[in-house]
Amino acid sequence: MPELKQLHADHAAAVLAFELANRAYFAAAVSDRGDAFFDEFADRYGDALAEQEAGVCAFYVLVAEDGSVLGRFNLYDLENGTARLGYRVAQHVAGRGVATATVRELCRLAVARHGLRTLRAATSHENAASRAVLTHAGFVPVGPADPAHLGGRPGTWYQHDLPRRRSSADG
Repeated sequence: MPELKQLHADHAAAVLAFELANRAYFAAAVSDRGDAFFDEFADRYGDALAEQEAGVCAFYVLVAEDGSVLGRFNLYDLENGTARLGYRVAQHVAGRGVATATVRELCRLAVARHGLRTLRAATSHENAASRAVLTHAGFVPVGPADPAHLGGRPGTWYQHDLPRRRSSADG
């Protein structure tokens, strides 16, 4: 059974393998990360871990039983109870509900671990799979997204107002 884990230094090789194996697949739907991403992967990975340690972002990987990465699920710019969501899943598990189930789990963790109240995500109009994932996970469209943030593609911002965390006073 795949497990959603917070990003750790030990995941670096599996994350790089995931990104390389799925590069062409991802580039068909979102902007390609470019050669520099892969050339500078170790530094970028270290920077991500530092951002996570600082509480600015929270990065997660969906890890298969064999240790391979099936997906990345990230919370960016954690501030004032809000964060942006980004995610990608491996081509061989796409279309099987993996992304939807994991985004739902990340929404639960966003409240329980990170105290978040609202998540936002942008996707291009042409990315029907991502729109479906967001809708099935409880996100609703809230307005247009700047094409500059979506590789020049027009798109929509989605938002999910998360259920608040129950306290012991809620009884």
